[in-house]
Amino acid sequence: MYDAIVVGSGISGGWAAKELCEKGLKTLLLERGRDVKHVKDYPTANLDPWELPNRNMLSQEDMKNYPVQRTVYHFGQDDKHFFVKDTEHPYTQEKPFWWIQGNQVGGKSLLWSRHTFRWSDLDFEANAKEGVGVDWPIRYKEIAPWYDYVERFIGVSGKNEGLPQLPDGQFIPPFEMNCLEKHLKQTIEEKFKGRNLIQSRMAVLTQPHNGRGKCMSRNLCHRGCPYGAYFSSNSSTLPAAYATGNLTLRPFSTVESVIWDNKKNKATGVRIIDTETMKTYEYFAPVIFLNASALATTKILLQSTSDRFPNGFANDSGVVGHYLMDHYSGPGAAAQFDILKDKYYFGQRSTSVYVPRFQNLQKKDRPFNRGYAYEVYVSRAEWTRGYHGAGTGEAWKDSLSTPGPWGASMFAFGECLPDYKNLVYLDKDKKDKWGLPILNIEMEYGENEKSMRPTMISDAMEMLQSGGPVSVSEITDASVPGMTIHEMGTARMGNDPKTSVLNRFNQCHDAPNVFITDGACMDSTACQNPSLTYMALTARACNYAVEELKKGNIK
Repeated sequence: MYDAIVVGSGISGGWAAKELCEKGLKTLLLERGRDVKHVKDYPTANLDPWELPNRNMLSQEDMKNYPVQRTVYHFGQDDKHFFVKDTEHPYTQEKPFWWIQGNQVGGKSLLWSRHTFRWSDLDFEANAKEGVGVDWPIRYKEIAPWYDYVERFIGVSGKNEGLPQLPDGQFIPPFEMNCLEKHLKQTIEEKFKGRNLIQSRMAVLTQPHNGRGKCMSRNLCHRGCPYGAYFSSNSSTLPAAYATGNLTLRPFSTVESVIWDNKKNKATGVRIIDTETMKTYEYFAPVIFLNASALATTKILLQSTSDRFPNGFANDSGVVGHYLMDHYSGPGAAAQFDILKDKYYFGQRSTSVYVPRFQNLQKKDRPFNRGYAYEVYVSRAEWTRGYHGAGTGEAWKDSLSTPGPWGASMFAFGECLPDYKNLVYLDKDKKDKWGLPILNIEMEYGENEKSMRPTMISDAMEMLQSGGPVSVSEITDASVPGMTIHEMGTARMGNDPKTSVLNRFNQCHDAPNVFITDGACMDSTACQNPSLTYMALTARACNYAVEELKKGNIK
């Protein structure tokens, strides 16, 4: 028996554990995978490229075991231990969907890209204005103090820009732009009114913060940062939770179901399977937070059937599993420049620059609804360009010891509209190694997303062209659902219990002592990265849950 149970230890689960523990609740944190201790369990963090197997490239066995996970751009020998083996965690792709999973303490907080942008009322009001999906039950003013709270704790490097579509925040100093980024900022902003190139706001430290060290510009974040310079559960929220003395961690625990007590008419706990011993255990608490990640949380809901919930836990609305979304990303442009050849930069900065959304802001000025932003990556080619090119001898080696040409790439991230037919559901005829049904995922992008593609490419090309490149080329990569790793929806918030799963405090309409604050709760995707919003919603929901406990509204 505990005061609270949190399922999942990733970005939102780590925050739930921290907040509940700091508010005095004895909290059990359940994690599907193994424990990962900060620093101790980052085995490749300090290895040089030549110390990694196969020059960090994948073996034939890896290709077989990780057919989906290896689609991640940094997947290699140096970080494959932070991803699941697809052969051990099967799911069915009714339509192509790349479900990227990191089952360990810290989850994908060890692997995320660390972009931390606020949403504005442009995003929170869009569904209502357009009659799409359901209206968000909150507005920016309600979540703004929680954005402040989270940013102050995690440390976000960035700069206030005064852009209404991308609200300002509580920032530590930003990383400096390199010389080509400064050049592009000047040319883009001079030529295109309303377009801005800014430093990305990122949970990467430029100075020591809350006991964590600053970034050393190694750009090896995906291996785990021994300095704690980027935010992860392992380096930040979980140490804070442990410091209270109120946290109990149980790894190797996959949740089979939420337990519903018909007599008490409430959820009383969760039933888990120990993934090593296959034994089943039950844990009880008056408050339960489900933060296993959007699809894993929804899978738990669908598995949790009872006389009260024959179609899945808290599913009186019938929308659990529906309205799956992921950002439409990939298209853009790349350019090479024959300028600034006498200049370089120190280290390998792990952060990008960013072009915030500039479409359909004051009025509809594009042939689609909503819009997209760009992550922009600018650097000089370095010695690893020799990995994939033929060459031998002294002259070739010398050529790799000097910087190559300057290059810039712009990748668009577009908003995805909620659609009932994009869904997940259980395949009860196929089971995983723990005897649980596997998940069927069925999603495709709609016409609104696809109609953005031509201008995602043309806008990027014209912005890069403004900087005077020697060449510009289209990036025409297909956007496959799941590839952005921003899966959202499937247990959405809303004011009406008939059309939503959660209320404005992320509390299940049908089970008031159960909360969901991971990506499953989202009503729309905006075009910004969603992780900061997950964290703010989690902190807000935990505060509300504890207040309701004190009032006796949750027992």
